[in-house]
Amino acid sequence: MAAIPTTPASAPLQNDLLLRAALGQPTERVPVWLMRQAGRILPEYRAVRERLSGFKELVETPELAAEVTIQPVDLLDVDAAIIFSDILVVPEAMGCTYLMEERRGPVFPQPLRSAADAERLQVPDVDQALGYVPAAIRITKERLAGRVPLIGFAGAPWTLLAYMVEGGGSKTFSRARAMLVNEPALAHGILQKVTDTTIAYLKAQIAAGANLVQLFDSWAGILSPSLYEEFSLRYLRQIVEGLQDTGVPVTVFAKGAFFALEGIAATGCHTVGIDWNTTPAMARQLCGPNVTLQGNLDPAALLGPDAHVVAEAERMLAAFGTQRYIANLGHGVYPETNPDRVRTFIRTVKAWQG
Repeated sequence: MAAIPTTPASAPLQNDLLLRAALGQPTERVPVWLMRQAGRILPEYRAVRERLSGFKELVETPELAAEVTIQPVDLLDVDAAIIFSDILVVPEAMGCTYLMEERRGPVFPQPLRSAADAERLQVPDVDQALGYVPAAIRITKERLAGRVPLIGFAGAPWTLLAYMVEGGGSKTFSRARAMLVNEPALAHGILQKVTDTTIAYLKAQIAAGANLVQLFDSWAGILSPSLYEEFSLRYLRQIVEGLQDTGVPVTVFAKGAFFALEGIAATGCHTVGIDWNTTPAMARQLCGPNVTLQGNLDPAALLGPDAHVVAEAERMLAAFGTQRYIANLGHGVYPETNPDRVRTFIRTVKAWQG
């Protein structure tokens, strides 16, 4: 049985359910946390945001990032904290700056459209370019004092390329997908730089105290299976392999990519995130018995009344079982969600005995 990994300068964990589940060890109940739990669903988070110039100031200020990271632990009673940051800090550190615009989301003023554009991308010294994230992790760990594990994260290389080439969000990411077809060597060059940066970045998070790390491939489902294998999975494998010597569990969440679940499980990751369009039975069949599954309640279920939240959560729990499983949503919690519905979901999971 794998040992629970320890991180530097961290208090012993009082609640290690998440880590035991990720490592395939027995748990007395199912652990639970939510993607985007630190954010707009909480009035306390909005109060912090109102004092600031914008989203990026919050991300880049370690004391404030730590404060909002811990809010869900105090206010929602989740079994893990996830460091407050954004996947787009990596492109910015590499020289591809983004803006976060209200109601529009991320915008890249100088997208990568040519080999000359890609040349300006650097593999940075992450301690210098992204040091505010490990700093926030160290502050968070000190304040958590071992109450729950802390999750670090990064975006998957394909998802980051999609934003950098497209210039922002998109329904189709047609420019980014066109690059894969028309200029595959250029795409691979960008992806390798992002991969090298991501490995160093996640290692810095782990060195600062992250107990587990997650890769978010938010735009996985927009690719065909063959393109996903070539332009995403091969780089996910590199990252997972590059983190093996840390001993810290790795989760991969690829939204909309049910077709890639078997390949994702084969990367060597410990946990596979499941979106709400995939049934637990299908996920287990594709991933096999030796990885942990995480997910996959439809975030819209939390927009209903308490009785609906309880019924949907219990149906999900009955389908996944109680071992090698982490309860979560199938994507991030919607900002309009009532925090009381989130608390109902968390209480339901914690009370479940199978």
